Order: sequence, then C-alpha cells, then structure tokens
Amino acid sequence: MTAILGISAFYHDSAAALVVDGEIVAAAQEERFTRKKHDARFPKHAVDYCLKEAGLTPDQLDYVGFYDKPLRTFERLLETYLAFAPAGFRSFRSSIPVWLKEKLHLPREIRKGLREQYKGRFVFTNHHESHAASAFFPSPFDEAAIMTLDGVGEWSTTCLGIGRGNKIELTHDVRFPHSLGLLYSAFTYYTGFKVNSGEYKVMGLAPYGEPEFKDLVLEHVMDLKEDGSFRMDMSYFNYCQGLTMTSDKFHRLFGGPPQEPEATVTQREMNLAASVQAVSEEVMLRTARHIHQQTGSKNLVMAGGVALNCVGNGRILREGPFENIWIQPAAGDAGGALGTALFIWHQLLEKERTTNGKDTQSGSRLGPAFPDDDIAKYLDQNDAVYATCETDSQLCEEVASLIASEKVIGWFQGRMEFGPRALGSRSIIGDARSQKMQSVMNLKIKFRESFRPFAPIVLKEHVHEYFQMRENGDSPYMLLVAPVREEIRNALPDDYEKTFGIDKLNYSRSSIPAITHVDFSARVQTVDTERDPLLHQLISQFKAKTGCPVLINTSFNVRSEPIVCSPEDAWHCFLMTDMDVLVLGRHILRKEQQTKKMTEADRAAHLAQFELD
Repeated sequence: MTAILGISAFYHDSAAALVVDGEIVAAAQEERFTRKKHDARFPKHAVDYCLKEAGLTPDQLDYVGFYDKPLRTFERLLETYLAFAPAGFRSFRSSIPVWLKEKLHLPREIRKGLREQYKGRFVFTNHHESHAASAFFPSPFDEAAIMTLDGVGEWSTTCLGIGRGNKIELTHDVRFPHSLGLLYSAFTYYTGFKVNSGEYKVMGLAPYGEPEFKDLVLEHVMDLKEDGSFRMDMSYFNYCQGLTMTSDKFHRLFGGPPQEPEATVTQREMNLAASVQAVSEEVMLRTARHIHQQTGSKNLVMAGGVALNCVGNGRILREGPFENIWIQPAAGDAGGALGTALFIWHQLLEKERTTNGKDTQSGSRLGPAFPDDDIAKYLDQNDAVYATCETDSQLCEEVASLIASEKVIGWFQGRMEFGPRALGSRSIIGDARSQKMQSVMNLKIKFRESFRPFAPIVLKEHVHEYFQMRENGDSPYMLLVAPVREEIRNALPDDYEKTFGIDKLNYSRSSIPAITHVDFSARVQTVDTERDPLLHQLISQFKAKTGCPVLINTSFNVRSEPIVCSPEDAWHCFLMTDMDVLVLGRHILRKEQQTKKMTEADRAAHLAQFELD
C-alpha cells in the first residue's frame, strides 16, 4: 500500500487530500471544519479527517506533497519588490514576516501539523503542475489538452500542455505580473467586492450590464494576441507594489475611484462587470483554440481559479474546437492538494492510469458523512422535533411534496462535497418554477445580494429539454453555463429592452424563472443515478408530481459562512434563517414544530461570526 497526502496551505483555501494506491480516498477544505471562510492556515482538521477516513496515522504515510514551490514564489516576491522599490515597501513589510515565520519553513510547519509523527520525505510540485494534475488525472480521458488559469503560482499565471496516460507535460505559459485571474480580481476590487472571494459575484453581476468598457480594456490595459497570450500595462495596477489592486491611472481610465464595499451597486458596476467578463471569455476562447491547434486533441481539461468561470467554460464547450471538456470541481487552490498527491502517484512513481470513460472524482463527494443514528442522537440532545422516514422512497416522496408547495429545504446527505459548489449533499433546494423563490432565498435564507442567480439541478436524461445542451449532456459539477431553451422562455413585454439593472428581476423569463438569469442563462448541474442516486430519486419524485425535472440548488450556508459540514452546522443554519424544512439523512424537521426559537439578536450574533466576503 502506498498512501500519499496532498496539502495546500498558507495562501488561501487550505485543503488536504489523501490518495491510496491511486484511489482518491478523501479530500476536504479546512474552512468547513473551522467555519472560517477561505481559511489559509495549515489544514489540521482536514488532514485529521482524511487520515481517519482511511484508518491511517501520520507515520503510515509514504509521501506528503505540497502544491507549490515556496522558494520560487519567494523569489518572485523579492524580484517584484526590488523592481518597484521603494514603492513596494509597505507591502514588503506586511508580507515578509509571514514568510520568515512559516512559508520558508514548510517541512517544519507540516511536520508540526502532523504532530511530529511523519518522518518521510516531502515533495513540492509546481503550482500549475498541481492544477494540471488535478485536472487531467481524475478526468475520463486517456489524452487531453490541458489549460490552467489563475492569479499566479510561482511565476506562471496560465499554463498549457498535454496529458497522455500517466504523464502530463506543460509546454506554454503566461508569466506574472500578466495574469487573467489578477485582471478579474482588479475589477472585483474596483467594483467593491472582496478579492479572492467576490469574483463569482462579478460573474453573476455581468449579465445585468453592457460591456461598454471592453474596448478600453483591450486598447489600454491588455494587449491580447490571437493565440490568447497577452501582456498588461502594469501602470494601471498596484498589486505588484501596493496593498490595493488598481492604480490612480486605472481609476482615471474608468471614471472614478473604486466602489466602496457594501455600497449600492449601480449600472456602472454592472457594466464594468460585463466588460471584464467579456474580456475574460475572449481570452479563454482564444487560449482554448490555440492549445487545440498545438495538441490536436478532441478533449480539454481545465483547472485554476479562472476555470471556475462557468460562463467562459460554457462558451468554450459551445463555441470552441473541443468535443469534450472536463473541469476539476475544486479548480482553485484547494484542488492543488489533490493534484500534488496524484502527481506523485502517476508522474513521479510512474504508476499506470486506466480510463473507462468516467471520471474518478466520485461526484466530488469526498468529505465526511454522518450516520443517521449519530444525527438522531444530536437532535435528541438539542430537543429537536423530527420525524424519521423508514425508506429513501418515503423520504423523497415527502420532500418532493414539500418542495412542490414552495417550501425551502435544507438537504444534508452522505459525504460532503470537495470544492466550492454544493452538489446535492450540503444543499438548499427549492421549486425552480416559483416566481418568488429567487428573492426569498437571497434575502431571507442566504442574506445576500438580490442580484445573485441560483443554479438548477436537472435530471441528466432531461437536460436537453430545458437547456441548450446535447442530449444526456454531462455537467455534474455545476461548472458550465448554458442558455435556457427558446421553447420554455417567456415572451417579454416591449418595454423590457428599456429596463436596466436589478429591475430586470421583475420579469419572469421562463417556465423555470427561479434559475433563469437575466440573460436567459443558467449554471447547470446534471444529476444521474450513478453519482447521486438519492438526489436523482428526489427530483424524479418531484417530476412525477409536477412534470418538471428541475430544482433550485444552492449551497447550504448563509452569506460569508462556509458550506455546512456537520449536522450541528446544518441545525444552526436552519434555526437562524427562514428555511422551512431541514432534512438530515432520513430525518425531517419542520420549522414551525421546533420548540427552540431564535430571536433577531440570535440571528445577528450568528451572522457576525463570519467575515463579509
């Protein structure tokens, strides 16, 4: 037996992953256990979980891999600070102590995190090698072009290459400070959202605006080539030398200072979001076409933070040259933990890899599960009122009826998902046909911005009936955006074209309005019997009652809270929101039956635990 632990840590989204004899046994992000969003600390709890899942202790590990080469990253930081000296002194002063204390001493810090029980060797893989390995090795393809895009690794910000069998080879890159991820983060900062967490808000805001600033970006800020390579005019940015993302020159070009955090979003921010999204999609499309020309492969795999841009991914699938695309569900830094472990197994140890047309990610259900008996003990200890179903069929029948009556359901089942998306194990679900469900979920359940769209979950065998995707099209990880089919769209009034911004939400755009974004798109997740038979059964029961095989799926959390991990997390979230029903395994809890009631002060105290993202 060969046991390999992969770790990502000390930057953001710390995680651990365990691979035993080539099989992905467990993977989880530290934030789920500590309840601190984007927790960057050593993933002690995630490591403990992975080892417990496999029945191993640290001394039984054969290899520990880290997803980054810290000395090269430190080299980049020093060279960058020297290049901009003395302008970068404040940034230098704030970052160097962390490097001297932790990041330059990773073996020591990792051994400490493993309770000094691990005596073996460490392997440090390149950042983009980790991304590429996480994309290719679990994919269903024996051969595929590789495309990784993010903020920055050691020096690379984009890497291209090819995967064949048990080997990956990276052949082309774009290097820091030129970075598509950092361009997107700059606009995230400029529009008033938090860098490294608010980028998905910008993507969701984009359809409300027009890309009026796209030409300005391409004329002044970015020199984009036909092959997708680019250079950025760094005089518009401040991230190399300062503590902000953008410079005064950037502010003059786009008409004013950055938007204040939590300020009211205006049409200007919507147009800025639409502009950077349009530029990003163009870069992604050109890059995809180039790597296709270089490799001739019909398959593409993707990872890196930019690969979470599901709108761009959808365009590559529909408009690009590839027949098949597979994207790592944990595409950001967390997925690097899995990538480094798989890289060690296949590439360094030269272990063979076989494919059968299916990915080996196990639906990304790689986190902890909680038996029904343990859940019942917890509920009893907390005086919860609940009913227990005898069978899965009974459970799905009852919950489908509740959804059809417009109840909002907290759905907690099986192993927790690895990655930023709730895929049906730690989800809040509702009726996609409901006219009010989007606003109810945003304002009363999630406590977040009203413009945020929700994603659909749809039976795989019916996806082509509702979305512009091929028959039985596969999108199990919610990483592709597709247009809603014309046949189910509603005719809009003549004055709709004159409607701007948030006012567009006042119009019902399809027969499934709760998941149809203002541009008639949706971030689609398909559900099949192999990856999630219980969720498939639930949606099938709902379809039998309503004729509709589509539900809303959003993550089980409130704004700025990590997705729930344990029954305790789910119980607290249920009590603190206007969620109607909580389903924990086969146990059903109705809000109106609970004796434990929360006040507005309790709710405020609960929300205050989490930093605004």
